[in-house]
Amino acid sequence: MLMTLLPCLSFAVVSGLISLSTSTELRRADYTATCQEIAASVSSASQVHYSGSFQYTEDNEHWASSSSQTSACSFEPANAQDVGIALQILAMDQTPFAVKSGGHSANPGFSSTPGVQIALFSFSDIVYDPNSQTAAIGMGLIWDDVYSELEQYNMTVVGAKTTGVGVGGIVLGGGYSYLSNQYGLSVDNVVSFELVMPNGTVANITNSSNPDLFYGLRGGFNNFGIVTTVTMKTYTQSQVWGGLISYTADQWDAVNTAIANFVLTVTDPKACVYSTINYASGLAVIFTILFYDAPTYPDDIFDELLAIPHSDKDISTRAYSNFIQTLPANASSGLRAMFHWVPIEQFTSPMLQMIKNQTLFYGELLLQSSEVLISYDLVPLLPSLYSHSDTPSAFPSLRNSGQGYSFIEVYYGWTDPNDDEVMLQLGAESAAYMKQFAVDAGQNVSNALIYPNCAPPGTALADMYGDAVGILHSIRNATDPGNVMGLTGGWRF
Repeated sequence: MLMTLLPCLSFAVVSGLISLSTSTELRRADYTATCQEIAASVSSASQVHYSGSFQYTEDNEHWASSSSQTSACSFEPANAQDVGIALQILAMDQTPFAVKSGGHSANPGFSSTPGVQIALFSFSDIVYDPNSQTAAIGMGLIWDDVYSELEQYNMTVVGAKTTGVGVGGIVLGGGYSYLSNQYGLSVDNVVSFELVMPNGTVANITNSSNPDLFYGLRGGFNNFGIVTTVTMKTYTQSQVWGGLISYTADQWDAVNTAIANFVLTVTDPKACVYSTINYASGLAVIFTILFYDAPTYPDDIFDELLAIPHSDKDISTRAYSNFIQTLPANASSGLRAMFHWVPIEQFTSPMLQMIKNQTLFYGELLLQSSEVLISYDLVPLLPSLYSHSDTPSAFPSLRNSGQGYSFIEVYYGWTDPNDDEVMLQLGAESAAYMKQFAVDAGQNVSNALIYPNCAPPGTALADMYGDAVGILHSIRNATDPGNVMGLTGGWRF
């Protein structure tokens, strides 16, 4: 009887696999038909690319390999009108799509798709207006290019704090910067958005023209359409002082003491410290960025950190764009990746010791996995961080003392897809422990919201947007009644 069943079972399994493969190929054929329809409908300035071309590879590639998918085609629109045409076709065909700015999202499917990959690289203009002191910035740029271009005017904007990060996720998700103590988050500095609505029309969204959409876009990502250009406030920018100083693990306690002292004594909004603790191959190394928004720093402000014996130092007076490139964030490009985020009030000595213990515990625990790098990043900011804007935003919807004003950013990088689940589980476990440690220490962060750009897959909307979720649902329903943006990935209202 067993001998009789086995051929039947094998046939059933093979038939199922053939059926699954056929279904996948049929869906891909449908998606390819959508690609062809887009190519035939948009202007000649816009391009559709297919597998095998350099442009297709570039359009689909992401900083984290776990974020990339194989799309049916990629579409590089040259103007907002062609984005609108594509959106109407995607809606009509019900074809999934993704929108990529810089491709730095670590969450699978957030800016990648098996359908049509829209890459915004052609939106690469930067137009500075000296009268309004604003800059119109294309969403296909990375912040490095924005900072460099604005330097000719001795101006800058509040953007990403590390190299290689795209404009889109920052201005639509929040945006913490070395300049945030002075000017707030990136979303606090947006003047207007050029938005391609889900119905294909193009609109200029400001706080006066459409306050609901302006609120939703500032932290609500691509729930309301596709933003092609953002106009931001600019600020006078001289050369800055700062860079990277590296310490070996035997100096860890001294670095922690110096950071705790910096947090306690320094209230100058031009000063910032960003320390990242990296564990790889059984070794811990501390990279600390020192920043002062002027060519020189006031006496004593960084002296304790500078006096600690270090393994390397790259600190000088330099252009802001050059300063941003001192932390080698792109060194982890190509790994599978997870971020988590822990809002706190203040880095105390006990908390810094706890973070040291977390780094060593999880670093050693994961040595038998395909772990390449784990990193705990410490970003102390001032209590006035969220006071720089009177206009409410989707994130942070909570701007009172309960949101905290400093944070720990957790990063795990690995190579084997089989380790995805355990990495996400342990990263969440570590983040939960650290938040509870802060709460138990008396810090008012029990209800603090998680930064959506660093929230791992599966995070509840309420944990990122709090009481604003209902409002954001209403704005999305009014803006996109056909749920066109539901065909793409990301946090969905």
